[in-house]
Amino acid sequence: MQTALYMEGLKNKWEDTDVILTEKETTTIQDLQTQEQACIDKYNRYSKEAHDEVLKDLFSVLADEEQKHFDSLGQILNGTVPECNCNDSAGHNYKPKAAYNDMTNTEDKQNDAYLATDCIGTEKLVSGEYNTDVFVFGESSVRKLLADIQIEEQNHAEMLYKYKMANGMQ
Repeated sequence: MQTALYMEGLKNKWEDTDVILTEKETTTIQDLQTQEQACIDKYNRYSKEAHDEVLKDLFSVLADEEQKHFDSLGQILNGTVPECNCNDSAGHNYKPKAAYNDMTNTEDKQNDAYLATDCIGTEKLVSGEYNTDVFVFGESSVRKLLADIQIEEQNHAEMLYKYKMANGMQ
C-alpha cells in the first residue's frame, strides 16, 4: 500500500509544474531553443536534399522531434514545465532499410552519407549543450526534462549512425 502511494506521488510530481526562471535560466532556455530551431531547419532542408527515401523520412521524423523539444522549451519560458517521457528507446529500436550497399559508391550515396554524418555531429553538439546546461537550473522538473531531451538527442545520433551502417557508409 505504501509503495502504491509513493508511486502515485512520483507520478503526480512529474506532471506539468509551474516554474519561475531566473535571468540566467531564461537565457539558457532561449539559447537551447536557438539550437533546436537550427536542428529543425537543418532536418527540413536535408529531407529535401537527401536522395534515399528512408533518409528523407528519418530527417522528417527528427525535424518533428526537434520541434517538440523547441515547443517544450517554449512552455518552460511561459512558466510551465511539461511532463516528460524519460524511457525513450527510439535509437535502440531503429532498424533502417538499406538503400545502398557496401559495393555502391554513387554520388547519391556520398551525398546522403555527408548529410547523415553532418547531422550526427550536430546531435553530439546539442546533446553536449544539454549535458552542460542542465546544471544551470534549480528546479528539478526542468533538469529532468532537459535530461530527457538530451537522451532523445543521443537517440537521434544513434538512429543516424544505424542508417549509415545499414547503408555501408563510413
